[in-house]
Amino acid sequence: MSSVKITTKNGKLIARISLVFFVLVNFIWLFLPFLMAGLWSLVDPAKPWSYPDILPQSLSLERWKIVWQTTSLPDAMFNSYTIAPTVALVAILLALPTSYAFGRMEFRGKKIAELLTLIPLVIPGMIIALFFSRMLLDLNINNPFIGIVIGHVVLTLPYAIRILSAGFSSVPQDLIDASRDLGASGLTVFKDVYMPMLKPSFLASIIFCLVKSIEEFAISFVVGSPDFITVPTILYSFLGYSFIRPNAAVVSIILLVPNIILMMIIERLLKGNYLSQSTGKA
Repeated sequence: MSSVKITTKNGKLIARISLVFFVLVNFIWLFLPFLMAGLWSLVDPAKPWSYPDILPQSLSLERWKIVWQTTSLPDAMFNSYTIAPTVALVAILLALPTSYAFGRMEFRGKKIAELLTLIPLVIPGMIIALFFSRMLLDLNINNPFIGIVIGHVVLTLPYAIRILSAGFSSVPQDLIDASRDLGASGLTVFKDVYMPMLKPSFLASIIFCLVKSIEEFAISFVVGSPDFITVPTILYSFLGYSFIRPNAAVVSIILLVPNIILMMIIERLLKGNYLSQSTGKA
């Protein structure tokens, strides 16, 4: 009996230590940088924040007005949030056949093919951007929007393929066989069997593609500059030779907040989908 109590106490202690460690890591890794970015974005230009001041002397929205009025941020936001949904849609459509093959079929060289799809993830982004821009010139693709979309699709396609292939492999074969025995066509099987089971994979693929496209700098800069700009290109301009920390903080928050909102929305959709699958209720 005493050994059971000791085990229970040890388990509770480990759980508490794990919780404290988790909270501490998230505070340092997530909350603290976001808090610092928020403070820097609100620094009053008339009273700079410098050592030994622990906090800014005064806060204002003047930096936000300056960045909004003196840069092409509105156009950059429109470009970024137009490119990202297009990239997500194209990447998922292109990933479906390959994902089905990886998830539901066995063929010679499958492992090698799966590894080859990961190549864009291990090559530095700037190298891909330089060679990709040359390829666009050879193909006579001069539209920066189309060029950036193609480049972002290349970078996001491995994520979509891997996530969707895992989703396809998780669909029970019994459901597929039962629907076929009942006379369901291939389209009906995909619509009524695969699609409900693939919702989490689709949602996860969408969020990965959207976030990756929104945050991508190298291809957007090499292919689009100087006429076609995105939010990351403006952010990196403030982080270059003319390093302006408060302005960079403003743009970083503008880049980060939509991603956080998007992740919260997708998380709610995923929870709702898992609940409907477990209870049978929509």
